[in-house]
Amino acid sequence: MRAVQAVKSWARKADVLQVSRSAAPEVATTRVMARTLATFFAFGGTAALFIVSNVPPGTEKTLLVGMASTALVTGAVVGLWGARWPRGWFHVAVGAATVLIVTGVGIAPDPLTSFAAAVLIAFVVVDAHFFFNGPQALAHLAVAVLGITAALLLSDGVPIGATVGLDLVLIGIGIVIRRLVVLASSASLDPLTGLTNRRGFDQALDELLADATRTRVPLSAVLLDVDHFKSVNDTHGHEEGDRVLRRVADVWHRELPGIAVLARHGGDEFSLLIPGMRGGDALALVRRVCALHPDVPLSCGVAEYRPGDSASQLMRSADRALYDAKILGRNRAQLFEDGADGAPTGRTLRSR
Repeated sequence: MRAVQAVKSWARKADVLQVSRSAAPEVATTRVMARTLATFFAFGGTAALFIVSNVPPGTEKTLLVGMASTALVTGAVVGLWGARWPRGWFHVAVGAATVLIVTGVGIAPDPLTSFAAAVLIAFVVVDAHFFFNGPQALAHLAVAVLGITAALLLSDGVPIGATVGLDLVLIGIGIVIRRLVVLASSASLDPLTGLTNRRGFDQALDELLADATRTRVPLSAVLLDVDHFKSVNDTHGHEEGDRVLRRVADVWHRELPGIAVLARHGGDEFSLLIPGMRGGDALALVRRVCALHPDVPLSCGVAEYRPGDSASQLMRSADRALYDAKILGRNRAQLFEDGADGAPTGRTLRSR
């Protein structure tokens, strides 16, 4: 049961770790999202307590203090357990923050308190554009801006100009954050194939390795090289070489499970992470996919994560298996297995 739950957890992270070539990928992992959201709830709740500190005792102050306290408690909950949440739960949390702030603005007893509370909605705008894709972020922004605008307009004494000014600031923050998110996500993409690049792969490896250490669910790593790629470039030109790389990327991206992370390191080198799969099963999968492009032979090294392995040790094992595959004649997949003397005694399967 524990293994099944861990694999499902990895599947939820596929939205983050597997790059989509049809839309800008999400930058934040669920762990980063949880920390960010928890921080904003904590600071927002604390700020709210200061904002209402000068409000005269009464029903309004009691409600506002209760809402600020709710934000603080929510921040603690998100900080403790948010990293394990499905991605969709963060929509609920961000939406709840919007409702909390808009309600606080609406029940504030004076214009100054209303406007000060309304400024807290900037946290929601940042969260939405950092956590979610474009359309989802815009939806959260629209709800936040419309809700705050309505609450301020219904509050006696808040100038319309101040309300419009705040709206413009919120929209400007959203535009800038979204632009930074797109730039950051592009930094983890390989421009030729649209796959994750070395930087994105290393981030995914750290994330998955931490989960493998905690849950003991299998994790396999694969290194792939296109055989005789230099001769392709020398004989047919770099344009044909690029076509070969894109073909490999397209076939593997289509055939791999959704939780797998496929990356291009540069040149003719690709790397792959397959959470929830043992080395033997990963070897069989690699063999099957290689058979789908017999015109592009690959040498592949497969390694299974062993408890206690670091990221470098896991990838070094895959690299050793890849080296053995090349020594044994290329166009084959080799599984790394430690022998009694520490030397690899891998099984070899030739791709057909």
